[in-house]
Amino acid sequence: MVPDTTTSPRTGRQELLTALGEIEQRVLWLSAATIDHANRVRPNPTGLKVGGHQASCASMVSIMTTLWFHELTADDRVSVKPHASPALHAVNHLLGELPAETLTTLRSFGGLQSYPSRTKDPDPVDYSTGSVGIGATAPIWGALARRYVEGRFPGAGTGRQYALLGDAELDEGACWEAVQDPMVAGLGEVVWIVDLNRQSLDRVVPALSAERLAGMFEAAGWQVLTLKYGEQLTELFSRPGGEALRTRLDTMGNPEYQRLLRCTPAELRDRLPGTGSTREPLERLVATLDDDALHSAVRNLGGHDLGALLDAYAAIDDTRPTVILAYTVKGRGLHSEGHPQNHSSLLTRDQLADLATRTGADPDDPWRPLPDGAAARLCAERAEELRRPPVERIAPPPVPTDFGRTPGGTGTTQQAFGRALLDLSRSAPEAAARVVTVSPDVSSSTNLGGWLNKVGVWSPTERVDWFADDAETILHWRENPTGQHVELGIAETNLVGLLGELGATWSRWGQPLLPIGIMYDPFVNRALEPWQFGIYAGGQSLLVGTPSGVTLAPEGGAHQSITTPSLGLEQPGCTTWEPAFAQDAEWCVLAALSLLGRPDGGSAYLRLSTRPVDQSLAAVPADPAARERRRRQAVAGAYGLRRAEGTPDVTLAAMGAMVPEALAAADRLASLGVAADVVCVTSPGLLFRATQARRGLDDALQWVLDQAFPADRAAPLVTLLDGHPHTLAFLGTVHNTPVTPLGVTHFGQSGALDEVYRHHGIDTESVVRAALDLTHRP
Repeated sequence: MVPDTTTSPRTGRQELLTALGEIEQRVLWLSAATIDHANRVRPNPTGLKVGGHQASCASMVSIMTTLWFHELTADDRVSVKPHASPALHAVNHLLGELPAETLTTLRSFGGLQSYPSRTKDPDPVDYSTGSVGIGATAPIWGALARRYVEGRFPGAGTGRQYALLGDAELDEGACWEAVQDPMVAGLGEVVWIVDLNRQSLDRVVPALSAERLAGMFEAAGWQVLTLKYGEQLTELFSRPGGEALRTRLDTMGNPEYQRLLRCTPAELRDRLPGTGSTREPLERLVATLDDDALHSAVRNLGGHDLGALLDAYAAIDDTRPTVILAYTVKGRGLHSEGHPQNHSSLLTRDQLADLATRTGADPDDPWRPLPDGAAARLCAERAEELRRPPVERIAPPPVPTDFGRTPGGTGTTQQAFGRALLDLSRSAPEAAARVVTVSPDVSSSTNLGGWLNKVGVWSPTERVDWFADDAETILHWRENPTGQHVELGIAETNLVGLLGELGATWSRWGQPLLPIGIMYDPFVNRALEPWQFGIYAGGQSLLVGTPSGVTLAPEGGAHQSITTPSLGLEQPGCTTWEPAFAQDAEWCVLAALSLLGRPDGGSAYLRLSTRPVDQSLAAVPADPAARERRRRQAVAGAYGLRRAEGTPDVTLAAMGAMVPEALAAADRLASLGVAADVVCVTSPGLLFRATQARRGLDDALQWVLDQAFPADRAAPLVTLLDGHPHTLAFLGTVHNTPVTPLGVTHFGQSGALDEVYRHHGIDTESVVRAALDLTHRP
């Protein structure tokens, strides 16, 4: 137990605890009543299960009550575990942030969301949660993002970053990837509070050990505070037989302990003493307790002891991250407390009425305010103390659309990306100052070297570069608080977690950043779920996947991305581009950056390649007006790269690294008397949205279809990409023409580029054959 060091400037400690206790009971009631209303009172004509988690809320009410109604400041931010969403809404209601009638809208269309959402809920929500493990780690990346912003654009303030998470959430590897990252050990504002109720969705967790968890956190440099027993049990430990009681409880397995919570007092007197050496002294101790005292003692855990929680908060060491392991009972105070299947169980009508009686509520008027008194006054005080002033949002600096230079020779889109960042720093320094790049230890291999040498690596403090005077050092690793690149360990989930929080600074503190995350495209799948959750939560960022596809050839199937083009097409809130040429890559990078840091903006995904391509194939127009027209088309999704004389017999629509094969196939087809148009596709997602808009199913711009695929040149289509062919298969619907989609549908092989392309049927020969089949040539 941590020492009692808490005092309150508002009132004496006992008066404070009494007021907090009344608020705690009201939070318990409101969370249960909100879920009950959604399931039993609100009409449900479909008969579908509405759901909710009364037990998961109940285990958190003590922790949340002491946090919001005593500990938090207006600068603090809190991530609340998904299933405690109704408890968060109950807290916000008591703070005057949510009208009572809104509590009746849980899980209804347009109402309170199933899980906390900072973009969809009407009340203050600091972090969206709902995907296990991501909400827990988000405050870590939020702390880092706040430090980064505050160091450049003051106004983000200070404040702790709390995560309230269930113990089962620690099963997620994302939690431990974040906990042990070297960048995290110095983030003293991070506080995790673990609701250690020893239950998961289906069962009591048999082998959960707080001691093992504590050791893992301590090994990562975290402060560990353990709240196991409350005041009543602690006092019993000091009585004759008390040490036997402590030993019995400490050594008891989780399932056995949970079973005790379901026992009557008579059963407790028989079960609690056990069968070993502790039985006699425990029988004597238990005999001194009446039924009520015995019943309450068994469930008197530290995570429900208001005083112990306040003391723990006071003992937080702000020089390093802290985890508070708070033992709790799932369903505490409900009839379902401690039952292994209580996860989504609902109280019966009679049980809800009994809860109302015990918490001082009225089941016929469930949203009745707290009566005048200390608890109501404390709610009003805290509402004033926690009120945040409106955020004044600064518009991001303008990003140029074109640097006015046409790349020549042979180059790759990956090289073009690195060069675009350097050009941005020269052409638009205000915009470049808002750029922050993040990578998981792949900076040098993804062409970020020039950018890093120019802007440096971000670190909270300046560190010595011991290789600064080494003549053979090409990549200079200068770490200081002014750097604009953040390097994490090799964990893609950490990268996109940080990316999401860097992309949310415009809405949190009014300071927009232009965050860019760079990773190997084969590992985008690993990072996809946390990245898309960051987009859902309002984080706007640019994710660059490079290198990509089977074009990696000699590296083999293990490093060949197949599904990422279609994932980019399907991801809400994200525009995906896969440019073929360096000029297109530059334009798309600038277009992506212009989307960031604004209420009407969004995220982007760029899929780049290390395949060297002859840049003259791009045939970038020299005339300024024609060049601008090409740029607009490239950014909008596609452009006609080559038009055959007269009416085409076939259209070859190719994307990214495969455009040279399409051009070569067009030449071969011309020699066979088959006229082929070649369309360079840069964004399948934007083209799909345009086709939907034609049908009234989207509000996207449609003009790109008319310019890239004019009706008077409609012809059978061969689509080609280094990825799954269904990504472009929809293009046949533009003019309802036959289509043969070519791409990659199975794991690749190591080999030379021509061998690998032939193996997957995406080489020039395969394109020619597909076109001849479509045109029915002999």
